[in-house]
Amino acid sequence: MFHENTSADCLSTLTTSTEDGAFQTKGHNTRILSPEEAERLANDRVLVSDFKQLKLEKEAQKNWDLFYKRNSTNFFKDRHWTTREFQELKACREKNSLYSTERCKVFQCDLTKDDLLENIPADSVDVVTLIFVLSAIHPDKMHLVLKNIYKVLKPGKCVLFRDYGLYDHAMLRFKSGSKLGENFYVRQDGTRSYFFTTEFLSQLFRAEGYEEVVNEYVHRETVNRKEDLRVPRVFLQSKFQKPFSKT
Repeated sequence: MFHENTSADCLSTLTTSTEDGAFQTKGHNTRILSPEEAERLANDRVLVSDFKQLKLEKEAQKNWDLFYKRNSTNFFKDRHWTTREFQELKACREKNSLYSTERCKVFQCDLTKDDLLENIPADSVDVVTLIFVLSAIHPDKMHLVLKNIYKVLKPGKCVLFRDYGLYDHAMLRFKSGSKLGENFYVRQDGTRSYFFTTEFLSQLFRAEGYEEVVNEYVHRETVNRKEDLRVPRVFLQSKFQKPFSKT
């Protein structure tokens, strides 16, 4: 199903996703805010104190562990969009004759400080997914994650990225007193979230040596007809490649 849209921040057509009935389009421009939304964001200038910010950083792992414990069965749903949006994942699994769940190596690490080379050989990984990962990490430490991944990624292979985009509905729901920095907020449970722009993400990856393949916003309008609600979601979906070695 197609629906025409001529707004400046969207492509010329929107499509409905079969799994949840949401309108979706992709483009390079940010969502246009209403005057009320723009005013509310402009007036939200008070930042969380340095003391509390340091406390949140120290307790980040604990807060996320509690989040997953509370939401292990009722929060996460399989939307089936990963293989639709990132065909590399499906192809990697189906084309690799050695694929076996018995051969997968599972380990836990902090990407900002634990060296991936302790568990993964250098230049050996075909695909890396960063799906709603970086937004939970302090902006000052995001480059450490990308530097860590770069060491194990094969030349010519990609990092597949999807995360919250600027002016997503979740960003506009934060109340005054939740702001940690530019586009960076804390929830009531202590977990944090960053909302990305294409410019910021591109600069972040390029600074660590990656090449940009795709970097665009995904605009989705989820419609709840029963409650007559239209929720504008904005995500950033991107692919960044580790370049081949120069000869």
